[in-house]
Order: sequence, then C-alpha cells, then structure tokens
Amino acid sequence: MKSLPLILLLLVLAGCEQRQTQVALGTLERDRIAHTATINEVLVSLPISQGSPVKKGMVLAQLDDTAQKAEVAKAHAEVAEAMANLEKLRNGAREEEVAAASAKVAGARAALVDSQANYQRAEELAAQNLMSKANLSRALATRDSDQAALDSAEEELRELTNGSRPEDIQMAEAHLDAANAVLSAQQKKLADLTIRATRNGILDNLPWNLGERVTLGSPVAIVMAGDAPYARVYVPEPYRIKIHVGDKLNLHVDGLDAGIEGTVRWISNEPAFTPYYALNQDERARLMYLAEIQLSSQHQQLASGVPVQVDLP
Repeated sequence: MKSLPLILLLLVLAGCEQRQTQVALGTLERDRIAHTATINEVLVSLPISQGSPVKKGMVLAQLDDTAQKAEVAKAHAEVAEAMANLEKLRNGAREEEVAAASAKVAGARAALVDSQANYQRAEELAAQNLMSKANLSRALATRDSDQAALDSAEEELRELTNGSRPEDIQMAEAHLDAANAVLSAQQKKLADLTIRATRNGILDNLPWNLGERVTLGSPVAIVMAGDAPYARVYVPEPYRIKIHVGDKLNLHVDGLDAGIEGTVRWISNEPAFTPYYALNQDERARLMYLAEIQLSSQHQQLASGVPVQVDLP
C-alpha cells in the first residue's frame, strides 16, 4: 500500500512528459522585407507612419530624384537623336541634295568639254611648232583634272540616288537599340527612388529621418509582410513523418484562451538542433525540424515574437 502513491506519481509524470512531447514550441513571425536605397540621396518624403498597415504598391519613402530626372532627360535626347539618324538613312538624300549634285555633274561635264577643246587646239599648235611643250602639258593636265572632277561628281550623285548602305542602317538600328536600353535603365533608377511596398503588411520601421542623406544599400523602410503572422515552430523528430504541407494544426498563442487553427505552409527536410527553450538540458541533443504554420487573415492583429505551441498529430 505504501508504494501506491509512488506509482500514481510516476504515472502522472509519465503523462505530463507524454503531453509535453506532443507539442511543438516556437513564436509568431512575419516575413521581414527590407526596402534598401539604390543610390546615395536625401530622404525628402515619408508619407506613412511606422506601425501603419500598407498595401502592395503604396509609397513608403521618396528620395531626391532631381539628378536622376536629368539623366532620364539626357537618355531621352539620345534616343531622339538615334531615331532621327536612322530615319535620315532610311529616307535617303533630299531632292535638293540630288539636284545640287546633278548641277555639279553638269558643271564638271561642261568644264571637261572646254578643257578638251583647249587641249586639242594646243595639240594642233604644238604640231606646227606654234606652242611650247610646257603649254601643251598644262592643257593636258587641265583636261585630266576636269575629267577627274566629273568622275567624282558623278560618283557623289550615284551615292545620293542609290540610298544608304544596309550596313549603315543596321548600325543606326543598333545605336537606337542601345539608346533605348540606356533610357530603360535610367527610368528604372528613377522609379527606384520612389520606394513602394512590394507586399501587403505592416510598416514596422523607418530607420532614417526625413532630410537625412541615405547611404547606398541601407534599409529605408522595413515591412513585416503578410496579412497574418505565421508560427515558426520546431517539430520533434518522431512527429516529422506525420506532418505535411497543407495539414491543419491547432495552435495555442499566449494571451488567447481558445486555440486557433493554422495551415502548414512549409516544413524542413533537414533536421536542426532545437532552440534552448524547447527542450530541457538532457534532451537538447535531439534533432528537431523547423516548420512554418500560416494563420488566417482574421488573426492579423497578433504581434510578432509572441510564444506559441502547436498540438502535434
């Protein structure tokens, strides 16, 4: 009879230990989204206060964009120049240019006729010993020069009437593509100076004050994303095989009397050592599996970091 209380105590302790091993412990968390500065500029606007809910696309902060707008304007001008050059090559020479080249050809042809006649007269006089060989040579040089000028004028006219070379048009098209690419990059840099929320959530922190010069790569706005938090818990190894993505589990959050339901959204395939608060000193060597259990949107008011325990199947 004396051993009966001891047996009952052992049964109670065994039951308590069994209940403790059937729960996973952890905390409520949200995805932390850090919106960083892409340039070293002054912070000119903070339209939303810390702790406010935000929707995707809402402006969280504005950096000074004066210099970047000038870069975008410059890129626009370079695109316009490239487009005009390409259009010029495609259209070919203007009528006025062709007419001027034709007139130049006619003038060169007339000059050649005159110099040819002069050369023939000089040749006849030289045959009669009435003109020196030097004058004959000058007349010949003048005729050859006029012939070369006519050939050059005809080639210039042919170049104008034949249009641009395909290679020149291809080079102009490539130059236009490069100018458009530069413009897109500059526009992207300009858009990045307006920092917008990329997900729904809560604006948790604004590390920089209005008017400060933000350094490149520094967080400007930190959003705790998601319509509701999720429970990040450590699942003991014996229960890992029983839990799958999409399973419904019951959770107990500190401060709430009733349990709430959550959906397993992810569970690790690799074991990890459990955190210090989940197991006692004798059991810390046991491996655990990290899992994330999503709460529904009706629990969006729950704060991050609150302890939670999950009933395991």
